[in-house]
Amino acid sequence: MAALSVAAFVFCFALAGAAPSAHAFADKKAYEKGYKALRKGDYPQAEKIFRDLLVKDARDIEARLGLSFTLLKQRSLQGAYDNAARVIMLDPLSARGHALLGSAILAAGEFRLSVEEFRTALALNENEALAVAGLAMVDFYENRLSLAIPALRRAVSLDPNEPDFVFNLGQAAARSERYKEAADAYERFLVIAPKTDTDRRARILGLIDFLRYLGRQGSLYIAGGEDRTSVPFEATDNRPVLPVRVNGQKQVMRFVLDTGSGMSVISEETAKKLGIKPVARGGLARAVGGGGRFEIVYGYINSLEIGGAKVENVPVYIRKFFDDKVPVDGYLGLSVVAKFLTSIDYGTRRMSLVRQNQSDNVEAWTVRRPEGMLALAPVNPSDGIVEVPLRTTSSGFLSGEVGLEGFEKPVNFIIDTAASITVVSEKLSQEEQLLELIQPSSGIRVFGAAGVTEDVKILQLPKLSLGVTTLERINAAILDMEPVNETAGFTQAGILGGNFLKHFRIYFDFARGSMRLEALNKPKTPENINPETAATTP
Repeated sequence: MAALSVAAFVFCFALAGAAPSAHAFADKKAYEKGYKALRKGDYPQAEKIFRDLLVKDARDIEARLGLSFTLLKQRSLQGAYDNAARVIMLDPLSARGHALLGSAILAAGEFRLSVEEFRTALALNENEALAVAGLAMVDFYENRLSLAIPALRRAVSLDPNEPDFVFNLGQAAARSERYKEAADAYERFLVIAPKTDTDRRARILGLIDFLRYLGRQGSLYIAGGEDRTSVPFEATDNRPVLPVRVNGQKQVMRFVLDTGSGMSVISEETAKKLGIKPVARGGLARAVGGGGRFEIVYGYINSLEIGGAKVENVPVYIRKFFDDKVPVDGYLGLSVVAKFLTSIDYGTRRMSLVRQNQSDNVEAWTVRRPEGMLALAPVNPSDGIVEVPLRTTSSGFLSGEVGLEGFEKPVNFIIDTAASITVVSEKLSQEEQLLELIQPSSGIRVFGAAGVTEDVKILQLPKLSLGVTTLERINAAILDMEPVNETAGFTQAGILGGNFLKHFRIYFDFARGSMRLEALNKPKTPENINPETAATTP
């Protein structure tokens, strides 16, 4: 969803004084049936009940709140938004209405407006659990875990039977390496979640096993080795392919740097070669490519070495790799490189890692924080360097706000070094501004985590901006992003891939949630479309 309609507010003030209908709470049994269907996960039935109530009385606030929440559960964001907005027109002091409006806006990726609605809801009712959880998720996405976790705990205490609050607490606890709390939260989720949510329940059963296993391993992602290191990389298809050693082996493996994944991944073939066994499995993950699903299999690596840097105790996914054009052994996820200040220079084709808790050998592009951790040095406007804030989706992808010509508001794109080409979602490609840019005879093959997609259409974006940095005539593949958006938490309209990123020297400060771009001053010429293949990983 590129934007949510706000036309409904035009006549808000005209109705602000309207009183709720006398029939609003007449049919208590119908409300009870509607909310019972919600709890069971029978969303179509709940939607029907609430719509039937609104047919009887369009000003029934309780029924409209129920319908908005039901549509939110089904990710029908415009409908959830419209009904919450109608509630606020009838009753501007409805804390639940403002919380639902904020939730729909946040799910669509409009962070600033969602925060306003959540704060309004809490000003009206400080115990509105949906608003407490909404602000907590904003903190979660913007990497403020120390604020997100206690707020999610409070949301759970206010409404202990809401499965999404418990699930979100599990996600935040796992990202903070609180594995016991995460596993406990997920087990509670399985008790209270609708039995109809079979896919998510199967995934969580496997995840609980994995979290219990991790909890027995001690600390994860222990950074060691040299304080700083620099390694060359290949980029024949715009993806940085790095030399990596696994479990102390002398043989060098080929790993793609993957900012589009929280966890690292190794191929089934590599796992077999190195004797890495599954430690847990369960359920199917949704992803780009092929049938859109692949089995979730968890593994565990004792150590990864990148140049002189070493990271110990690394959880991984084990899955089949489909790209036979540029064979690789694995993907190096964010959780590994997040222990370092990281620079990727597509000009010299070198990646540098600087450990954030070191005391010596500080690089020129770093400074020390007051608490002793390293950070990127302040930007000098004359340097031509642009800093962009980053968010992290529920599923662990980096996400940034991207500007597209013809669109008034920015849209959220995954920042993915492991995608050789930029992507726009099928939904976004159908917007009037982009329809005429689709090149019907430009079908390519795309390799994704879930398989191969044939005859993928290309469009050429006239201008694409990240921060104040703009490139012209960037080719983008059109793919179904719904598998990604089901677990992202907020809508991703595309993927910013290697054919954009390769024009820059990029610096990542993961602890601060920021990314810097320094142009390589290459001419901005049209992209050459590979008529055969492109690779993308979400």
